[in-house]
Amino acid sequence: MNVEHALPPQSADAATRNSVTEIVTDSVVKVIEVVCAAVLVVEICLLFAGVICRYVLHYPLVWSDELASILFIWLTMLGAVLALHKGAHLRLTAFVTRMPRWSPLLATMTSLLVVVFLAALMHPVWEHVQSESILTTPAMGIQNTWRVSSLAVGLGLMLLLAALDLASRITSRDFLISVVVVATVTGVLWMAGPSLRAVGNYNLILFFLVLVGLCVAGGMPIAFAFGICTVAYLAFVTDAPMTIVISRIDEGMSHIILLAVPLFVVLGLLLQITGIAKAMIEFLASMLGHVKGGLSYVLLAGIYVVSGISGSKAADIAAIAPALFPEMQKRGYNSGEMGALLSASAAMSETIPPSLVLITIGSVVGVSISALFTGGVIPALVLAIALSVVVYFKSKGTAPAVSEKMSKKAIFKLFLIALPALSLPLVIRGAVVEGVATATEVATVGIVYSIIIGIFIYRSFDPRRIYPMLVDTATLSGAILLIMGMATAMGWGLSQSGFSRQLVAAMAGMPGGAYGFLAVSIVAFIVLGSLLEGIPAIVLFGPLLFPAARALGIHDVHYSMVVVLAMGIGLFAPPFGVGFFGACAIGKIDPDEATSYIWPYMAALLAGLVLVAAFPWLSIGFL
Repeated sequence: MNVEHALPPQSADAATRNSVTEIVTDSVVKVIEVVCAAVLVVEICLLFAGVICRYVLHYPLVWSDELASILFIWLTMLGAVLALHKGAHLRLTAFVTRMPRWSPLLATMTSLLVVVFLAALMHPVWEHVQSESILTTPAMGIQNTWRVSSLAVGLGLMLLLAALDLASRITSRDFLISVVVVATVTGVLWMAGPSLRAVGNYNLILFFLVLVGLCVAGGMPIAFAFGICTVAYLAFVTDAPMTIVISRIDEGMSHIILLAVPLFVVLGLLLQITGIAKAMIEFLASMLGHVKGGLSYVLLAGIYVVSGISGSKAADIAAIAPALFPEMQKRGYNSGEMGALLSASAAMSETIPPSLVLITIGSVVGVSISALFTGGVIPALVLAIALSVVVYFKSKGTAPAVSEKMSKKAIFKLFLIALPALSLPLVIRGAVVEGVATATEVATVGIVYSIIIGIFIYRSFDPRRIYPMLVDTATLSGAILLIMGMATAMGWGLSQSGFSRQLVAAMAGMPGGAYGFLAVSIVAFIVLGSLLEGIPAIVLFGPLLFPAARALGIHDVHYSMVVVLAMGIGLFAPPFGVGFFGACAIGKIDPDEATSYIWPYMAALLAGLVLVAAFPWLSIGFL
């Protein structure tokens, strides 16, 4: 949800200056879009070629992962630039939208802070590039500068676009107020530096609770809020060099497993343009459309099945809601009820592989991706059953229209049509389990499979939608992965202060042993999920809490399922869950209307989560 900035009437000079900045901005953005689309296509082809060469030709490309890693960091940084331009970075807008009078001032102040932050990183990122120039890559033997230069280019382009955006506000009263406020806060922190050092870790409350909270509540993108507060903490309270921030950002975004993020986003978007999602929905509706509340069960089943393909909650919702909601509305389903169930079903499916949050856990905590994918199916099924119970009792009190029961022959015909689509989750999982492809490569298998059945079976493949899809993928991936980089830097700041040891000791000392620890974790991650979303919360707190869970005898996979489901509930629960508002926006449902219907579904999800936490077998029984 973007905030529109109301500006006063402009002079002729200001209008001319804005016209020039718009031309420059559009030109830069178009070039970046073309490069991102090309890099993403090369990544898909390169990784799929690696699968074919290794599994079919038995001639592995030893340099393919290395080249894919180099291209990936470039894709991430350039995608982050596009996300900044398009306003696609994840942010909390719940407070800003309730203060329309202050929105222009907060937007200007946010832009100024982003410019100052990016300018402060220019020298450290250049030092980081120079320090990496003495290293060479092991397989290709090229300087590591080719890889880390992406950080300098990406941050530099973000600085350019942010500065051009700020230039359009430079004559406004809000700009002057923002300069005064930022300068004053900076001066106060600089003068208070010695005192802040003296109070020990209590200064963390100021930087990582108060300042982060104010930045996020003011509508600043979460990634930049993390980065700004980390830089402020290091600059005013420690003697650590700023190059550490760059190296931690680099580390947080460089895991090759994270390449699965953009690839699965592409796969999720392909569901819509190839007719796969439509075929699934039509088959499920043929089986349940005649049952009272049947299309609600179809919605649950559709989200469950599609989540195992796309790995992206936004893609899941976008694949199902536009295909199903018109028919539900035609039959008299309440729109608020539809929005509530859509949000709850998205929260239910957070652990279904290949979940991006599970991939993140595997990356930052070191848990087997294959084990996480295996363990995530049953916990989501438990929550799906809990939601189905609520649907059953709600359907008894309302009577939306039902369709006539279809003949077995008609259902079988739709099953045959949907069979290639329904087989896609099995293709993806089978490729990983049988060793055909790694967790990073498997998305390319799904992409190629989807394109083939879209062209030759469903015949609804529209090539004109490919380029926008690639650009959207790069933008979303850049927004997600920049958070991971900034959160890694922020996590390092918390760790080096000793806070991590204190936090682990406090939580490990909770009464009730392992179950007490799980209970506290559920509450903590519901709150974190509503404020930070799953990926940044995991990057920040996963490395701190997973060792404590292990020490108490809690299996990594079991703990992963508990915290991921807890974050899902927080993410899709009003009034702060940004996923809830995203689901309502995609489904074209009024959030205020959906809020009044969602609480029974949230209670069912919480009950299902308690069952998953209480019975570890549900998560690890099939490992």
